[in-house]
This record gives sequence, C-alpha cells and structure tokens, in this order.
Amino acid sequence: MPHMTQRNRKLIGAFLLVGSIVLWSVMATWIYLKLPQGLPGLVLILFFIVAGMGWTLPAMPLIKWMARPDPSAPGR
Repeated sequence: MPHMTQRNRKLIGAFLLVGSIVLWSVMATWIYLKLPQGLPGLVLILFFIVAGMGWTLPAMPLIKWMARPDPSAPGR
C-alpha cells in the first residue's frame, strides 16, 4: 500500500480543520446559550477566551500530521 503524500495529507487536513472549527463554534454557541443569565463579566471573558482559542489544542496534532514530510524514495 503506498504512503499518503504530504499533498494528500494537507488536502484531507484542510477539510478536517474547517469541519472541526465549524463543529467547535456550534458547540461553543450552544454552550453559551445554555449559560445562566447575569453571569459576571470575568466569567464571560474566560468563556470567550476558551471558546475562541480552544480549537487550537485539538488542531495541533492534525497540523503536525499534515506537515510531516514525505518519506524519501528508496535509492535516494
């Protein structure tokens, strides 16, 4: 079975990244709408920091996988 090329990993990874960001934003919006009314501003700021930046943690391994170089061809 041939190895997946970096080009193919980047294509697949791009779709997975966009999909995961959309899913993350839908979940964050759903959670925000379930929060009780009248929360202190600091709590909301912390929520929005986590909701806005939290997608980066699951995206890091995917980006690392996408950037992995192709194995060298035999005989090179």
